[in-house]
Amino acid sequence: MSTAYQDDISSHVLRRMKESGFDFARIHPIEFYAIFPDEDRARQAAEQFRGESLNTQVNPGDDGAWRMQLSKIMHATYDGIGDFEQDFQSVIGPLDGEVEGWGVIQEVSADQRLANMTPRYSC
Repeated sequence: MSTAYQDDISSHVLRRMKESGFDFARIHPIEFYAIFPDEDRARQAAEQFRGESLNTQVNPGDDGAWRMQLSKIMHATYDGIGDFEQDFQSVIGPLDGEVEGWGVIQEVSADQRLANMTPRYSC
């Protein structure tokens, strides 16, 4: 996925988040997604992302590909997400992986829970 295209999608998602009252002042687990042709390469990429604010999961997909989900605790900012996506791509690309985007789940109030509304944003 091209960086320019991803930037446009990220801008759109962040605008939607702002419009719905997302709390940008707090840190959130932002999830980044990638797909790999095999388990070994997915696990090699996951090994590159270790740290206190990082968590990775590698799982097989129904189509035979392997998916990596990386959760990073951070502020949801355009620059922060963009910078991390570039770092993510620099590790994933050489292993024949492809970035699939990012997402975040917004914490909901008691009123929203009663209405069964859990906003999830992704691109």
